[in-house]
Amino acid sequence: MLAAARHQAILELLQERGSVQVSDLSERMGVTPKTIREDLEKLEEKGLLARTHGGAVSPAGEAEPLLPLQIPNTKHLSEKEAIAVHALRYIQQDDIIALDAGSTTLEIARRLPNEPLTVLTNDLLIIRELIGKDRIRLVVPGGYRQRNVLIGNEALDWLGKLNVQKLFLSSTGVHEKYGLTVFTGELIELKKAYLANAKEIYCVADHSKFGRAALLTFAELKDIEVFITDGGLDDESVRRYIAGGAKRIERAL
Repeated sequence: MLAAARHQAILELLQERGSVQVSDLSERMGVTPKTIREDLEKLEEKGLLARTHGGAVSPAGEAEPLLPLQIPNTKHLSEKEAIAVHALRYIQQDDIIALDAGSTTLEIARRLPNEPLTVLTNDLLIIRELIGKDRIRLVVPGGYRQRNVLIGNEALDWLGKLNVQKLFLSSTGVHEKYGLTVFTGELIELKKAYLANAKEIYCVADHSKFGRAALLTFAELKDIEVFITDGGLDDESVRRYIAGGAKRIERAL
């Protein structure tokens, strides 16, 4: 089993059980205990678990699900609502915007006024939210359904032909070293297609996403014009991320 597959399996077991043991993982995955300990060390470095004697547990204060596309995800809801309200400042009538799949972008969709606007999205929950707003032109890519997201080559090809003024991007983790990350390769290609065709890029991520990294990087800090987060991200962290390449971080009140 490849390292990336082992890491995903470890996180799935950890989310299910709350703790894992080196001996059990070694037997389950057919690798040596030394290999498992190295896996746990790498995952701890990314803030995804905390090692213990003989195993690992979820990191202290863990509130957000480790794996993507949980339906619905209501963790840190008040922070996401504040971020959404703040993000609306950047959206004007007649804009062409893209809303990446995510619980914070869903909050943006819920607060969009029913005014002339073009919204591109592959998130089925956002589509459901906007379908009743008849003055918003809703643009949906093709592809097949994975949880609440439409993915596939059709969507990627189609996105490459569009002009998006403003992208509101989600991320499983925002890390100084690893940048913006997700767990699955299919989501990476979709996010990169969004990034390649957007003139202005905003990452909306609550404070719990900072300092964590998923398995795969899809963007660097410097690729984002503005990070919109909440007041839970302290001043020292803001300065550290700016020093690490982030251009601008705004905290919603």
